[in-house]
Amino acid sequence: MMPRRITRENILSGEVRRHAMAQASDGTKFLSDEERRVILERMLSCKISNAPLWVFGYGSLMWNPAIHYVNRQPGKIYGYHRRFCLWSTLGRGSPDKPGLMLALDRGGCCNGIAYKIGATAAVTELDILFRRELLTFAYRPTWTRLHINSKEVVNAITFVIDPHHDRYAGDLSEARTVQLISESAGSLGRCSDYLFDTLGSLEAERISDRRMARLGQLVKRYQTTHRIA
Repeated sequence: MMPRRITRENILSGEVRRHAMAQASDGTKFLSDEERRVILERMLSCKISNAPLWVFGYGSLMWNPAIHYVNRQPGKIYGYHRRFCLWSTLGRGSPDKPGLMLALDRGGCCNGIAYKIGATAAVTELDILFRRELLTFAYRPTWTRLHINSKEVVNAITFVIDPHHDRYAGDLSEARTVQLISESAGSLGRCSDYLFDTLGSLEAERISDRRMARLGQLVKRYQTTHRIA
Protein backbone atom coordinates (compact mmCIF):
# COMPACT_ATOMS: atom_id res chain seq x y z
CA MET A 1 0.00 0.00 0.00
CA MET A 2 0.92 3.62 -0.44
CA PRO A 3 2.17 5.14 2.84
CA ARG A 4 -0.71 6.65 4.83
CA ARG A 5 1.30 9.83 5.25
CA ILE A 6 4.10 11.34 3.24
CA THR A 7 7.17 11.82 5.41
CA ARG A 8 10.76 12.88 4.92
CA GLU A 9 11.84 9.29 5.61
CA ASN A 10 9.59 7.52 3.09
CA ILE A 11 10.42 10.10 0.44
CA LEU A 12 14.17 9.52 0.87
CA SER A 13 13.80 5.74 1.02
CA GLY A 14 11.94 5.76 -2.29
CA GLU A 15 8.89 4.18 -0.70
CA VAL A 16 6.52 6.88 -1.97
CA ARG A 17 7.78 6.54 -5.53
CA ARG A 18 7.81 2.73 -5.53
CA HIS A 19 4.25 2.43 -4.32
CA ALA A 20 2.98 5.11 -6.70
CA MET A 21 4.57 3.31 -9.65
CA ALA A 22 3.29 -0.08 -8.49
CA GLN A 23 -0.30 1.16 -8.19
CA ALA A 24 -0.43 3.22 -11.37
CA SER A 25 -2.64 1.47 -13.92
CA ASP A 26 -3.35 4.24 -16.40
CA GLY A 27 -0.06 4.44 -18.27
CA THR A 28 1.21 7.34 -16.17
CA LYS A 29 4.74 8.39 -17.15
CA PHE A 30 6.98 8.85 -14.11
CA LEU A 31 10.12 10.95 -14.09
CA SER A 32 13.36 9.02 -13.95
CA ASP A 33 16.01 9.91 -11.37
CA GLU A 34 18.09 11.41 -14.16
CA GLU A 35 15.24 13.56 -15.47
CA ARG A 36 14.58 14.86 -11.98
CA ARG A 37 18.28 15.54 -11.41
CA VAL A 38 18.48 17.61 -14.60
CA ILE A 39 15.49 19.70 -13.51
CA LEU A 40 17.01 20.17 -10.06
CA GLU A 41 20.32 21.35 -11.47
CA ARG A 42 18.58 23.69 -13.89
CA MET A 43 16.55 25.29 -11.11
CA LEU A 44 19.58 25.68 -8.83
CA SER A 45 21.60 27.24 -11.67
CA CYS A 46 19.19 30.20 -11.50
CA LYS A 47 19.73 30.67 -7.77
CA ILE A 48 22.07 33.36 -6.50
CA SER A 49 25.16 31.74 -5.00
CA ASN A 50 25.15 31.43 -1.18
CA ALA A 51 21.68 32.98 -0.99
CA PRO A 52 18.99 31.18 1.01
CA LEU A 53 16.45 29.16 -0.94
CA TRP A 54 12.79 30.11 -0.58
CA VAL A 55 9.96 27.68 -1.32
CA PHE A 56 6.29 28.65 -1.61
CA GLY A 57 3.65 26.18 -0.41
CA TYR A 58 -0.07 26.51 -1.09
CA GLY A 59 -1.50 23.03 -0.39
CA SER A 60 -0.14 20.09 1.59
CA LEU A 61 3.25 21.80 1.91
CA MET A 62 1.56 24.22 4.30
CA TRP A 63 0.66 21.51 6.81
CA ASN A 64 3.15 18.77 5.96
CA PRO A 65 6.30 20.25 4.40
CA ALA A 66 8.62 17.29 5.16
CA ILE A 67 11.64 19.54 4.58
CA HIS A 68 13.98 21.28 7.01
CA TYR A 69 13.81 25.06 7.03
CA VAL A 70 15.16 27.97 9.04
CA ASN A 71 12.16 30.29 8.73
CA ARG A 72 8.47 29.95 7.99
CA GLN A 73 6.02 32.78 7.38
CA PRO A 74 3.03 33.78 5.24
CA GLY A 75 3.80 34.78 1.67
CA LYS A 76 2.04 35.84 -1.51
CA ILE A 77 2.68 35.40 -5.22
CA TYR A 78 1.04 36.98 -8.24
CA GLY A 79 0.16 35.47 -11.61
CA TYR A 80 -1.19 32.17 -10.26
CA HIS A 81 -4.09 31.07 -8.10
CA ARG A 82 -4.72 27.93 -6.02
CA ARG A 83 -7.20 25.54 -7.67
CA PHE A 84 -8.31 21.91 -7.58
CA CYS A 85 -7.23 21.12 -11.13
CA LEU A 86 -4.98 18.04 -10.87
CA TRP A 87 -6.51 14.58 -11.25
CA SER A 88 -5.57 12.10 -8.53
CA THR A 89 -6.03 8.35 -9.04
CA LEU A 90 -3.69 7.24 -6.24
CA GLY A 91 -3.18 9.32 -3.10
CA ARG A 92 -6.60 10.98 -2.87
CA GLY A 93 -8.56 9.04 -5.44
CA SER A 94 -8.71 5.82 -7.44
CA PRO A 95 -8.91 4.91 -11.13
CA ASP A 96 -12.64 4.21 -10.71
CA LYS A 97 -13.33 7.34 -8.66
CA PRO A 98 -10.61 9.93 -9.26
CA GLY A 99 -10.10 12.81 -6.90
CA LEU A 100 -8.57 16.25 -7.31
CA MET A 101 -5.42 17.81 -5.92
CA LEU A 102 -4.40 21.43 -5.65
CA ALA A 103 -2.07 23.11 -8.09
CA LEU A 104 -1.29 26.65 -9.13
CA ASP A 105 -3.15 27.64 -12.29
CA ARG A 106 -2.60 30.77 -14.31
CA GLY A 107 -4.06 34.12 -13.29
CA GLY A 108 -4.79 36.00 -10.09
CA CYS A 109 -2.75 35.67 -6.93
CA CYS A 110 -2.21 33.21 -4.10
CA ASN A 111 -1.46 33.46 -0.39
CA GLY A 112 0.38 30.59 1.27
CA ILE A 113 3.40 29.70 3.36
CA ALA A 114 6.98 30.65 2.55
CA TYR A 115 9.83 28.43 3.73
CA LYS A 116 13.39 29.68 3.93
CA ILE A 117 16.05 26.98 3.52
CA GLY A 118 19.64 27.64 4.49
CA ALA A 119 22.14 28.01 1.65
CA THR A 120 24.15 24.94 2.64
CA ALA A 121 21.01 22.76 2.75
CA ALA A 122 19.53 23.92 -0.55
CA VAL A 123 20.57 20.90 -2.64
CA THR A 124 19.49 18.31 -0.06
CA GLU A 125 16.13 19.87 0.76
CA LEU A 126 15.25 20.68 -2.84
CA ASP A 127 16.05 17.08 -3.80
CA ILE A 128 13.58 15.86 -1.16
CA LEU A 129 10.98 18.34 -2.36
CA PHE A 130 11.40 17.30 -5.99
CA ARG A 131 11.24 13.59 -5.11
CA ARG A 132 7.88 14.36 -3.51
CA GLU A 133 6.34 16.72 -6.06
CA LEU A 134 7.88 15.55 -9.33
CA LEU A 135 6.73 11.95 -9.51
CA THR A 136 5.20 12.83 -12.88
CA PHE A 137 5.45 15.77 -15.26
CA ALA A 138 2.13 17.27 -14.09
CA TYR A 139 3.82 19.88 -11.87
CA ARG A 140 6.37 22.33 -13.22
CA PRO A 141 8.82 23.78 -10.68
CA THR A 142 8.90 27.50 -11.33
CA TRP A 143 10.81 30.49 -10.02
CA THR A 144 8.41 33.21 -8.93
CA ARG A 145 8.49 36.52 -7.08
CA LEU A 146 7.45 35.92 -3.49
CA HIS A 147 6.20 38.74 -1.27
CA ILE A 148 6.97 37.80 2.34
CA ASN A 149 6.17 41.14 3.97
CA SER A 150 5.31 44.66 2.97
CA LYS A 151 8.91 45.45 2.00
CA GLU A 152 10.69 42.22 1.06
CA VAL A 153 10.35 40.40 -2.25
CA VAL A 154 12.47 37.32 -2.94
CA ASN A 155 12.78 34.68 -5.63
CA ALA A 156 11.13 31.40 -4.67
CA ILE A 157 10.42 28.00 -6.14
CA THR A 158 6.85 26.79 -6.35
CA PHE A 159 4.91 24.22 -8.36
CA VAL A 160 2.46 25.13 -11.11
CA ILE A 161 0.28 22.87 -13.21
CA ASP A 162 1.26 21.93 -16.75
CA PRO A 163 -1.97 22.70 -18.66
CA HIS A 164 -0.89 20.28 -21.41
CA HIS A 165 -0.50 17.30 -19.10
CA ASP A 166 -3.21 14.64 -19.17
CA ARG A 167 -3.70 14.98 -15.41
CA TYR A 168 -4.77 18.61 -15.81
CA ALA A 169 -8.48 18.69 -15.02
CA GLY A 170 -9.19 21.92 -16.88
CA ASP A 171 -12.25 24.04 -16.18
CA LEU A 172 -14.50 21.74 -14.19
CA SER A 173 -17.79 23.15 -12.97
CA GLU A 174 -18.11 24.00 -9.30
CA ALA A 175 -20.73 21.27 -8.86
CA ARG A 176 -18.48 18.62 -10.43
CA THR A 177 -15.52 19.76 -8.35
CA VAL A 178 -17.56 19.51 -5.16
CA GLN A 179 -18.76 16.01 -6.09
CA LEU A 180 -15.26 14.75 -6.84
CA ILE A 181 -13.77 16.15 -3.64
CA SER A 182 -16.68 14.86 -1.56
CA GLU A 183 -16.71 11.29 -2.86
CA SER A 184 -13.11 10.35 -3.66
CA ALA A 185 -10.52 8.68 -1.45
CA GLY A 186 -7.18 6.95 -1.94
CA SER A 187 -4.22 5.52 -0.08
CA LEU A 188 -3.43 8.87 1.56
CA GLY A 189 -7.01 9.37 2.70
CA ARG A 190 -10.08 11.27 1.58
CA CYS A 191 -9.86 14.12 -0.86
CA SER A 192 -12.18 16.14 1.38
CA ASP A 193 -9.72 15.79 4.28
CA TYR A 194 -7.02 17.22 2.02
CA LEU A 195 -9.30 20.21 1.44
CA PHE A 196 -10.15 20.59 5.14
CA ASP A 197 -6.48 20.30 6.19
CA THR A 198 -5.61 23.05 3.72
CA LEU A 199 -8.43 25.22 5.03
CA GLY A 200 -7.23 24.59 8.58
CA SER A 201 -3.74 25.79 7.66
CA LEU A 202 -5.13 28.90 5.98
CA GLU A 203 -7.24 29.67 9.03
CA ALA A 204 -4.31 29.13 11.40
CA GLU A 205 -2.27 31.64 9.42
CA ARG A 206 -5.23 34.02 9.11
CA ILE A 207 -5.06 33.75 5.33
CA SER A 208 -8.26 34.48 3.45
CA ASP A 209 -9.21 32.43 0.39
CA ARG A 210 -12.89 32.87 -0.41
CA ARG A 211 -12.92 30.29 -3.21
CA MET A 212 -11.49 27.62 -0.93
CA ALA A 213 -13.79 28.58 1.95
CA ARG A 214 -16.81 28.28 -0.34
CA LEU A 215 -15.62 24.86 -1.54
CA GLY A 216 -15.31 23.74 2.07
CA GLN A 217 -18.88 24.78 2.83
CA LEU A 218 -20.26 23.12 -0.29
CA VAL A 219 -18.36 19.88 0.32
CA LYS A 220 -19.63 19.66 3.91
CA ARG A 221 -23.18 20.25 2.67
CA TYR A 222 -22.81 17.63 -0.07
CA GLN A 223 -21.43 15.03 2.32
CA THR A 224 -24.21 15.70 4.80
CA THR A 225 -26.91 15.51 2.12
CA HIS A 226 -25.47 12.31 0.63
CA ARG A 227 -24.62 10.85 4.05
CA ILE A 228 -20.91 10.50 3.35
CA ALA A 229 -19.17 9.86 6.66
